[in-house]
Amino acid sequence: MSHASTPVIDPVELTRDLIRRPSVTPADEGAMGVLERVLTDLGFHCRRMPFGGEDGRPRIENLYARRGTASPNLCFAGHTDVVPTGSTEAWSAGPFEAEVKDGVLYGRGAVDMKGGIAAWVAALSRILSEGEPKGSFSLLITGDEEGPALDGTKKVVEALMAEGEVIDACVVGEPSSQQALGDMIKIGRRGSLNTWITVHGKQGHVAYPDRAANPVPVLARLAARLANHVLDDGYEAFQPSNLELTTLDVGNTATNLIPAEARGRLNIRFNPNHTGESLMAWLNAEAGQAQADSGLQIELEHLHSGDAFLTQPGDFVTAVQDAVEATAGRRPEASTTGGTSDARFIRAMCPVLELGLVGQTMHQIDERAPVAEIEALTDVYAAVIRTVLDRTA
Repeated sequence: MSHASTPVIDPVELTRDLIRRPSVTPADEGAMGVLERVLTDLGFHCRRMPFGGEDGRPRIENLYARRGTASPNLCFAGHTDVVPTGSTEAWSAGPFEAEVKDGVLYGRGAVDMKGGIAAWVAALSRILSEGEPKGSFSLLITGDEEGPALDGTKKVVEALMAEGEVIDACVVGEPSSQQALGDMIKIGRRGSLNTWITVHGKQGHVAYPDRAANPVPVLARLAARLANHVLDDGYEAFQPSNLELTTLDVGNTATNLIPAEARGRLNIRFNPNHTGESLMAWLNAEAGQAQADSGLQIELEHLHSGDAFLTQPGDFVTAVQDAVEATAGRRPEASTTGGTSDARFIRAMCPVLELGLVGQTMHQIDERAPVAEIEALTDVYAAVIRTVLDRTA
């Protein structure tokens, strides 16, 4: 059955339309509206799911769109928010002008990840123009991936699960490719934990240390103890977990003053040997011991943004690898390297992996993607959709 009335989307033009919306986290600037209009024309039921707006947090725009009710429900997840541009004068083309120069599209979000969203939507439009699919399609799009990620995908997933929504598999459009399109997919990511440390002392003159309580050496000893601790030796498909001190601050401008407080911050990227809860318990215990040894009050504040996840190789991963190899001519490596992504929240609902453009210029000045690569990703995504549905419907 042919669906001649279904519009076939140009992935490059849709990418340009999205780039022209300066949706620097947490602003939306109409990016969700651009996507919602296109998906509505393709027969999707679009549902805005905003969260936040209280306790000083910004209101975050999120979108869940679904077409069809049959199983399986193949989902695409992505984000329309982007990181700041940096110096706009340093760009070869305006970061939100979406200019194409010598076959390359310049703009913030071209790679991460408005180009990926547009390619998936364009791939869907091709398939829908050919007839009704065997299953359902959905898109989970957030405006909070590049920010704290508190009111984006995490909240949408929680709400969908509470409602009983079923997603059978999900592709996240993060720029997973390293050197050439399709050379890598991400089947897992490490978890992330930030911790702020405050050691409370007593201010005083350096010549009279008996009248003061210096928090600096207490913080230094605790920081060294934490940094020297070996968390693990790795995990299946994962590199070892690592703890990195990111700042030690006193803010003391005087040379003869013992400060009242000393502060530090650390980040832990961890594999499935740990959970955020277990690491927070360990850090609390270490701080408690340092407090007992020094007699100074030590406070910790944690921000746990997600645990590690691993999608085991199986039918879904193999189907995606087969589709990429058949279309792009290379079989993607299944990797767990890199930072965090919203896949860490989606894994609670279904198997999830990441597949997208080459990420060499993401977050950089002159972020860009070759037009041919966006079009090639559309071909890859169309093959992924067909292969996954054929093997699971």
